[in-house]
Amino acid sequence: MKIIDDQLISGVVELAKKSPRLRMNYNFHQSLDDKCHRLLNALEPGTFLPVHHHPTKDETVVILKGKVRITTYNDDGDVLESCVISPESGRYGVDIPKNVWHGLECLEPSVLFECKEGPFVDHETDGILEIKSSK
Repeated sequence: MKIIDDQLISGVVELAKKSPRLRMNYNFHQSLDDKCHRLLNALEPGTFLPVHHHPTKDETVVILKGKVRITTYNDDGDVLESCVISPESGRYGVDIPKNVWHGLECLEPSVLFECKEGPFVDHETDGILEIKSSK
């Protein structure tokens, strides 16, 4: 059993602060080929996960601390929906259906728990206008 506690979260947060990407994952799955990927994702302000989609995979994101904005887009890059999640707001997460374009902006130091089907494949980014992804 792996306990998700302050010690684990603090360790991942410290690694995120030192990372050039201002984020760091802690994987609970053993391999990128595993059928289910479960991970902590520590993010620092200034982090934006580029707009991408998973053509065959649903994705669930639950916030443990902090505040992030998650935005979904149509195939033309127009915003479909945008939501700020944080424990304080009572909006604890989102479930993103497969093949939905989405991006994430870190608004304050945050830690997410994410779950999606494996195995890992590079994010699908082709087909969406880059200029609209910065909305």
